[in-house]
Amino acid sequence: MADVYGGQVPEPVPLPHPVTGTPFASPVEPGTGWPDDVADCDTPVARTNAQVRRLAKGAVGPTDLDARISVCRACPRLVAWREEVALTKRAAFAEEPYWGRSVPAFGPTDAPVVIVGLAPAAHGANRTGRMFTGDRSGDWLYGALHRAGYASQSESWAAGDGLELDGVRIIAPVRCAPPQNKPTTQEKRTCAPWLDADLALSAPHVRSILCLGSIGWDTTIAGVRHAGWAVPRPKPTFGHGARATLRTPEGREVALVGSYHVSQQNTFTGKLTQTMLDEVIASL
Repeated sequence: MADVYGGQVPEPVPLPHPVTGTPFASPVEPGTGWPDDVADCDTPVARTNAQVRRLAKGAVGPTDLDARISVCRACPRLVAWREEVALTKRAAFAEEPYWGRSVPAFGPTDAPVVIVGLAPAAHGANRTGRMFTGDRSGDWLYGALHRAGYASQSESWAAGDGLELDGVRIIAPVRCAPPQNKPTTQEKRTCAPWLDADLALSAPHVRSILCLGSIGWDTTIAGVRHAGWAVPRPKPTFGHGARATLRTPEGREVALVGSYHVSQQNTFTGKLTQTMLDEVIASL
């Protein structure tokens, strides 16, 4: 079978899930039993920008929204990339199935803290199907959340591994793994209604929004403005530890907080340390 660049990729072969042992082909089909997969063969699939907007707006509750996000196919470049990665795999995970689909939010919708990332990692959430799960970025984030009392365990290695979040929900501006971790402007624009819908679910409960990186910061500001929130002008500038006060249409204040992303580029170089991350999470 040829990939999008004309090369050859292996035919999908069912492989055992690392927790349940159930065999899955890569990418995983909805409704086949992957842990926490809430979609099925009847979940409506968005294939265009207009369909993303319609299906995001029409979702009935968080489960329906998560299901619709998880089967989205509106960005052809991202769909081709996420599925190619799911088939070719990384050598370390060659014996595991890859989720290879869009990744929904993780955590309770009534959480007072919302964390906004960037996009799934090719061999992290694109493999496991859960935000920040299965890579070093997740090790950093969930380790910090566990130390702060937001996560039931410090490790997040696979969907179904027992991890639960308390008081925090994790969302992202882009739900598919992008090549070189760089989504295009159009891809971010296409995915924005999913973020808008997630923010709307969290809005009645949230007190703080932590943005990991400048893309999360800028996209969150655009999203809350679109929802009618008051945002300071001039636009708040991103930085680690940066803070601004947002105001919901009902007049309730919500803290916007910035942090360097937990990418290996930042953590390996010392731009972001565990102490820095712990301190910003403690401020939420």
